[in-house]
Amino acid sequence: MDTQRLILFLVFSFSILLLWDNWERQHAPQPAAQTQQARVQDVPAGTVKANQANVAAPVAEAFSLPAGQKIHVKTDMVEADIDTQGGDLRHLELLHHKATEDKNKNFVLFDDRSQSRLYVAQSGLIGADLPTHKSAFTAQANNYELASGSDKLEVRLSWRNDAGLQVDKVYTFHRGSYVVDLRYDIHNGSAAPLEPSAYFQLVHDSESSKGSAMMPTFSGAAFYTEADKYKKLKFDDMKKSNLSKNASDGWIGMVQHYFASAWIPKSGAGREYYTKDLGGNLYSAGAVTPVGAIAPGASGSVSARLYAGPQEQKHLKEAAPGLEYTVDYGWLTVIASPLFWVLTMIQKLVHNWGAAIILLTVLLKLLFFPLSAASYKSMAHMRKVAPRLQQIKERYGDDREKLHQAMMELYKTEKINPMGGCLPIVVQIPVFIALYWVLLGSVEMRHAPFILWIQDLSATDPYYVLPILMGATMLIQSSLNPPPPDPIQAKVMKIMPVAFSVFFFFFPAGLVLYWLVNNILSIAQQWAINRSIEGAGKKA
Repeated sequence: MDTQRLILFLVFSFSILLLWDNWERQHAPQPAAQTQQARVQDVPAGTVKANQANVAAPVAEAFSLPAGQKIHVKTDMVEADIDTQGGDLRHLELLHHKATEDKNKNFVLFDDRSQSRLYVAQSGLIGADLPTHKSAFTAQANNYELASGSDKLEVRLSWRNDAGLQVDKVYTFHRGSYVVDLRYDIHNGSAAPLEPSAYFQLVHDSESSKGSAMMPTFSGAAFYTEADKYKKLKFDDMKKSNLSKNASDGWIGMVQHYFASAWIPKSGAGREYYTKDLGGNLYSAGAVTPVGAIAPGASGSVSARLYAGPQEQKHLKEAAPGLEYTVDYGWLTVIASPLFWVLTMIQKLVHNWGAAIILLTVLLKLLFFPLSAASYKSMAHMRKVAPRLQQIKERYGDDREKLHQAMMELYKTEKINPMGGCLPIVVQIPVFIALYWVLLGSVEMRHAPFILWIQDLSATDPYYVLPILMGATMLIQSSLNPPPPDPIQAKVMKIMPVAFSVFFFFFPAGLVLYWLVNNILSIAQQWAINRSIEGAGKKA
């Protein structure tokens, strides 16, 4: 196998691995889902008991989102709007993350302004005409703000009926956190006992947050339990059948590129995780959990936590076990997670994510130096005997058997292993693919500046300088290898740098920077090895 075929093999292998990884992400087997009632509705009906195996299917009327009075909440991390109609969390801005299109505005995670781009957090109670997300609440104030020196902010909404039932829906926001605690305080002033359940759900449209055509990203539901671990649910799968999963731990939420939200019921409490197709390209994912028996004159409560924010590892791990898997590295997580940790440690030292990418690439090159050196030495030896290989090809023409025998004899004489350049590089491929997913999925790269014109490592290079430089480095790399004896192969090798440059025009600048630095280091290493081997040949 000559050098050009080696390169083609590596490019092909790398492409196949990327395609396979992406296919697995998009077509991974989904957890078994129980088909629900045909009439899709948006309020769960039924109760969950701690040891109950199955619960009634989530049911309700056709989805609607009536508006009441808006209650504005501001902390050091978010600005939120809670609607008195249902007590829904209808609008959520992340103060430390800017909008994708306009960096003068904050990123909006939850929003109810358009049903075609809708994302809200809802909750309610089931049983004895208790309030759902369609019931009207009252609040003591319209504006709440986290006071200086205070670690939490409580927003209380109230509901009561003529039968003597009273419910307080209490949101608690925390300083320095994207977690919001939600608690229902229920007082049974009626003459009948209660045994209600509570549901917590997220409603999301299926059309937004899909990524670009060149860089598609996952958008859909996900849940986690200790038994099943992390599972993703595409909107298309949610349309085919509704999820019904009983558990005693974990969370369920919605995931998109860089951001996630999740309802986290109280640990140890029985719950059913569910999804529903609400119609009109809207879907819900949530949990139903029991409140317990409440005798006449007695009170009870039920609570859950809501995480709504960026996929930053620190905040995710603090919120709930398994929530960090929303930053999905796929089957290479075991490699990608340590790489991200190292990248983060470097960034803390240099305070620049672009510089951290460069230094991490250098470290990986040093780590794999022995393997790379073996590969480049094999390439250099192949380069050295390339003229003799061409002569053999001209001598034997189309006689494949004699051509193969002559080539094998030459390799034996020169002590060359034609596969010697393949294995060392193939071993490195999973590491570099893992780093690819780290750079693609890390919200830390979003709007992170590097130098000069590159002010967002998650966006494309606005002037395409990095992709053009990367194409130039590929041309230099090909010049360090012997020219292919096959004319068609030679044309492919000439076209490849141009094709890759165009392809990388659509890649985030952080990814292109990584490949550019990797190419430059490879060129330096290959040039030095070529020179040493050629020098040794001249002395001999």
